[in-house]
Amino acid sequence: MKLYIKYMVSIRCKMIVKTELEKLNLLYGSVDLGEADIKEDITAVQREQLRIALLKSGLELMEDKKAILIERIKNVIIEMIHYADELPKVKNSHYISEKLNHDYTYLSNIFSEATGITIEHYIINHKIEKVKELLLYDELNLTEISYRLNYSSVAHLSNQFKKITGLTPTFFKNLKSKKRTMLENM
Repeated sequence: MKLYIKYMVSIRCKMIVKTELEKLNLLYGSVDLGEADIKEDITAVQREQLRIALLKSGLELMEDKKAILIERIKNVIIEMIHYADELPKVKNSHYISEKLNHDYTYLSNIFSEATGITIEHYIINHKIEKVKELLLYDELNLTEISYRLNYSSVAHLSNQFKKITGLTPTFFKNLKSKKRTMLENM
């Protein structure tokens, strides 16, 4: 039996879910991508206890099938962009469709209907957040970041970054060093 839980794909959230399942003595297989694979039938009382325990940690046990699928789409994208060493070399639509075993057009339609943005815009927003993070770490240059995030060129990355943030990547990166200099002079 699969239980779907609304949470960000992070080690901390997975640990919270595992801990709460263990407290209720529920046998589980995996806890991944917003879902927990429970190896036994769960009673209504256990389900309610789990729901309450998860809410205390800011997590939500989900029931609505469309909401579950939308969370799964978000989790696949977040994992793909923020937690994978490199983005898949296949089209995003193919990757998401394969991961979720659904037709991409169907996924795209319900996602847009529920969130008000397209999957592609959601991906772009997360890629730009990842670019910001990589710029702040200052370990990779723009060419390396562009390659790592599957941009066709540095110009494409820069144009998309400016469109979303209103700043060029270089200006954004320089803001960090200016803030640090200002703090050091206090």
